[in-house]
Amino acid sequence: MADTLFPYARDRLETFLLEHSQDPELKPLLCDLSEAWNSANGEAMNNPVRKHEGVDQRQQDLQQSPTKQPSLHQLCSFLESLIDEDRKLTALKDLQGLIWTEGYATGALCAPLFVDVAPTLVQWHAAGLQLAVYSSGSVAAQQLLYGHSDAGDLRQLFSAWFDTRIGHKQDPASYLRIAESLETPPAKILFVSDSLAELDAAHHSGLAVIFSSRPGNPEHDPGSHAKITTLKQIELPC
Repeated sequence: MADTLFPYARDRLETFLLEHSQDPELKPLLCDLSEAWNSANGEAMNNPVRKHEGVDQRQQDLQQSPTKQPSLHQLCSFLESLIDEDRKLTALKDLQGLIWTEGYATGALCAPLFVDVAPTLVQWHAAGLQLAVYSSGSVAAQQLLYGHSDAGDLRQLFSAWFDTRIGHKQDPASYLRIAESLETPPAKILFVSDSLAELDAAHHSGLAVIFSSRPGNPEHDPGSHAKITTLKQIELPC
């Protein structure tokens, strides 16, 4: 799904901002994005090495005066660089969520799930397990995905949603905050991820963890953690 959602949002950045830049509800988000641009711009101006390297047009856009409001082109170039570098800027995640909302509404997007996901989640929910989502994508984007899956609307299966507002996924403290929010001891929580760094952080905080190995994953080494290739391989607790 990442191969669909993120390229779609990246390709729609400039058009979406051009069409909606005057929307009142988008104003605070644009302020946050401009502030992030100014912060990055200031770092670039204070880095003499980067100024004299063979930079592309995108980096040159960042090397303008940090006191100026970025143009639409500069802002989009900055956001594209964050996407390409997989930077977890909350305001960018919110913007991507808005673009995906529009895409789902028009039918341009639908969330494909591996065939075992929906029936397994339904089984776990029926068994009384508490299900939650933790993603670097915004809560709104998570709910869009599970609300527009090719298996139907699955949002009712989840009791909690977490994004980077709770903390970054490679920070062990984030998982302690989640456990506190769920009012559940860390050892009673199972965290499934395809990221070894995330699993290490969760394991460090006392959570049970499992590495999910799926086609298209950027990582395939589970380290010292257990590995599955389908959710059906996870045994339900007694």
